[in-house]
Amino acid sequence: MRTAHVRTIAVWTLVALVGAAGWSVLALSRGEEVSAAWMVAAALGSYAIAYRFYASFIARRVLRVDRTRATPAERLDNGIDFHPTDRRVLLGHHFAAIAGAGPLVGPVLAAQMGYLPGTVWIIAGVVFAGAVQDMVVLFFSTRRDGRSLGQLAREEIGPFGGAAALLAAFAIMIILLGVLALVVVNALASSPWGTFSLAMTIPIALLMGFYLRVLRPGRVTEVSLIGVALLLLALVGGRWVAESSWADTFTLAPSTLVVWLVGYGFIASILPVWTLLAPRDYLSTFMKIGTIVLLALGVVIALPTLRMDAVTDFATRGDGPVFAGSLFPFVFITIACGALSGFHALISSGTTPKMIQKETQIRLIGYGSMLMESSVAVMALVAASIIDPGLYFAMNAPSGVIGTTVQNASQVVGSWGYHISPAELAQAAKNVEESSLLSRTGGAPTLAVGVSEIFAKVTGGGLRAFWYHFAIMFEALFILTALDAGTRVGRFMLQDTLGNLYRPFRNVSWKPGLVLTSALVCGLWGYFLWVGVHEPLGGINQLFPVFGISNQLLAAVALAVCTTLLVKSGRLKWAWVTGIPLAWDATVTLTASWQKVFSADPKVGFFKQRQVFQDAIDAGQLLPPAKDMDDMRTVVTNSTVDGVLSAVLALLVVIVVLDALRVCIRHIRRPALSTLSEAPHVVSKITAPDGLIPTRAEKEAARHAAGTVAGG
Repeated sequence: MRTAHVRTIAVWTLVALVGAAGWSVLALSRGEEVSAAWMVAAALGSYAIAYRFYASFIARRVLRVDRTRATPAERLDNGIDFHPTDRRVLLGHHFAAIAGAGPLVGPVLAAQMGYLPGTVWIIAGVVFAGAVQDMVVLFFSTRRDGRSLGQLAREEIGPFGGAAALLAAFAIMIILLGVLALVVVNALASSPWGTFSLAMTIPIALLMGFYLRVLRPGRVTEVSLIGVALLLLALVGGRWVAESSWADTFTLAPSTLVVWLVGYGFIASILPVWTLLAPRDYLSTFMKIGTIVLLALGVVIALPTLRMDAVTDFATRGDGPVFAGSLFPFVFITIACGALSGFHALISSGTTPKMIQKETQIRLIGYGSMLMESSVAVMALVAASIIDPGLYFAMNAPSGVIGTTVQNASQVVGSWGYHISPAELAQAAKNVEESSLLSRTGGAPTLAVGVSEIFAKVTGGGLRAFWYHFAIMFEALFILTALDAGTRVGRFMLQDTLGNLYRPFRNVSWKPGLVLTSALVCGLWGYFLWVGVHEPLGGINQLFPVFGISNQLLAAVALAVCTTLLVKSGRLKWAWVTGIPLAWDATVTLTASWQKVFSADPKVGFFKQRQVFQDAIDAGQLLPPAKDMDDMRTVVTNSTVDGVLSAVLALLVVIVVLDALRVCIRHIRRPALSTLSEAPHVVSKITAPDGLIPTRAEKEAARHAAGTVAGG
């Protein structure tokens, strides 16, 4: 017993030293070459310590999770939305649902400020804010029959703050779904490989769901092996299809992809969770985590150097070509999901609390999944930071800034202090079989170039183009899994809202309400997506600039609800666990909102941008990105809408936070006036492990439970 204790101390001491060594090298290096492996070491060491100690402290001491308490999945099991799901499958579903475009794209764009600010926020942010939010929201939603975030706010804060939360959460969800869908359309529009591979995950998932539900219940390992084998076959088959006569069949126009995506979102949101949603997300997790693990191994083997500056001049000047604004607050807004995301709170109060078997699994699924997503963000930042900085800025600066020729791009990028020749720009595009890499904005192509750079160092330069196109397809798969779960959660939110007016909607599995609300949610984000695909400056493109801020504002709502519930449920001394992240997030996000509305810099402030374009219209001038006067007027409209929307969303969040503060103060002064909507305690009959790997005691309990069932 003593030996095991000493061994445990030695292991965790070693983990801490690895993480500390990584942080020391990143922080103290001044001009020396720094290997990307140190960034990986800092991240993994920090994640391990945080999960083992901080997450355990929150679960045991703060939340006081109860293994004997039946969850909504057990009490309300109906095989549609409520269904007890094996923790491994649910971990895959939850991770796939929360891991959308943010952890892939945000860190790539934030690399404009240098690799150090992004690394610090991604890791510190997830440990103390993002993962905490996800776990605490999941806990309180599970205790309340899987209520959505907006409904939690209405029941626990009050009708005024709750109404603001419901409105803000649903509006932000539609924006997020539209943006996610647009990224998928852009990724698949010219990729028969990606389209085929993604399409094949649907029948594979249906097979896995049927296998686990009917053929071999509980055989998760078996179905995992089958699913992975079929997924690899689909990936290989996708490349074969892309090079065959079938390529045209799977080369779909953007408008066609919109129709398919809306149809898929509707069907996925109304089918029982065990048929498609959970197994498909579980399946895609193998590819996601597998790719990230391979990337980390590639970094350790190839030891690529971080070529981006630790902190660039753009961090202080705020005039970066990728996005305008200073390091504070915009690097935090840009990174978004890799550290803290309001969208995650919608999943943690949406599908997952209706599927979790035991409260004690909340640490694994809530905190653990967010650490997994943060590791994705770290690898994305690594990928952006190891490529030539000149290539990075040439890819991420708009054509209106660097021009459309390699000669002009080389000259402009050189004026920023990052030299890259026209020949090097042309060769970089040729290496990945692209006609040009100039102004490939959005972050996804840059990530693909970085991924191909890492893998090519391990497998050889001849496969660079293969890895580039694989990464593009990988990103589309990554994002699509967040779209289907998000649509289902949007349906839950709308049902909860309408349930305040007509009680049958409160039953989220009521079929008429289920179909109607699914159609409404899909129709809303589908409309914005359709217009955005057909009008480069319209539809969801109009709302894209408020994507990052709205996501972080939603996180403030979630943290306000969590803090209120900690106070009202007798955990006042632990309210700092979510209260400190709330104060930070509110400060950062409201500062960013203020600047986006009122800044005198037209690259930052929406209303100033509107004024500049309106003045140009009056003078008969054309300004980029507009190509004619109709575009100029569209930019004026978009700037007005974005400015007003930013102000309204910020105001709604301020209302929620202030109302939450009022409720907390009232409870502290007069606790008897407070009420809680927690579901009554029912003894659980399910026996299941808490973590990914069962302990000896958990295995013994499972054998005992199986024997009791067999004998009784």
